[in-house]
Amino acid sequence: MSKRAVRGQEKGAKPAPETPRPRNRQKTSEDLEAAVLRVTSSGLKLSITAVAAEVGVTPGLIHNTYPDIAEQIRKRVGKSTRQQRDEKAADLAEVKTQLRGLRQQLEVANADIARLASINETLRSELATQKAIASGKVAVLPRQRE
Repeated sequence: MSKRAVRGQEKGAKPAPETPRPRNRQKTSEDLEAAVLRVTSSGLKLSITAVAAEVGVTPGLIHNTYPDIAEQIRKRVGKSTRQQRDEKAADLAEVKTQLRGLRQQLEVANADIARLASINETLRSELATQKAIASGKVAVLPRQRE
């Protein structure tokens, strides 16, 4: 078997024949439809990959050259392309809303951190002054009245 055949082979798929299949769209389409029936009747999980392996073609061929058969398989599985797209769009919108909320929380938290850091530095400075006064190193001058 050549390196090309091994590299392009799907996991669990039948090994690719050494000689390529003759190109006949009608026959391949009929083979794919028959494979759909065989896969469902054999009790295997119906998927585009399973049908492709049954016929000896790649899943990409089914997706790109026979989209009607790919859609038929998706419908039998219970999800059409439109349903899958709509579900993903709804999930994406929900995640974007969550992200927006998290970004607002982050902005508030960063503002609190900046405010607390300023207060902390003020307190550190005052503590250093108080320690210096307590140790007698600094003389406190009375305030002048204006």
